[in-house]
Amino acid sequence: MRHGDRMSQSPELLRRLLRAKDRMDGASHEAWPIPRLAQVSAVSEAHFARQFKQAFGVPPHRYLLTRRIERAIALLRDTDLPITEVAYQTGWNSLGTFGRIFRDITGESPGELRVREQPAPHGRKHAPECIMRAAHRPDLNTAVSEKRREKAVGKLELQSTEVS
Repeated sequence: MRHGDRMSQSPELLRRLLRAKDRMDGASHEAWPIPRLAQVSAVSEAHFARQFKQAFGVPPHRYLLTRRIERAIALLRDTDLPITEVAYQTGWNSLGTFGRIFRDITGESPGELRVREQPAPHGRKHAPECIMRAAHRPDLNTAVSEKRREKAVGKLELQSTEVS
């Protein structure tokens, strides 16, 4: 059993971390700063942040972003709510921030996703919702800032090849 392994965490600690994760899942539209999550888990802030990442593979903030984007995708796909309302219902206070992070994570704007997804093919209803969510889950193994940096490097490389 390696030190960084989930198995090195006590069952009691994992239950406490799951309590915070479940609270984020149930109310991803709310603000979940580390102090609040640590309080829910009844552990110190620094310990919570380290142990959450060790247990679930991503930092708490990134986990929350994943949940918010998943919910936004579902609302864009399954409702006619205005994009502004989708942003507010999924916990964003700024439409600009929502749009930028949504594009960084999914590769398209909320409007583009809605146009592509809304005329849902009839075959979608045959798969269980949990399978559909897993298949469409945003990949947040890379931080948003890292994705932006990789995109910028790609643009620079493309420009340098165009100049040559």
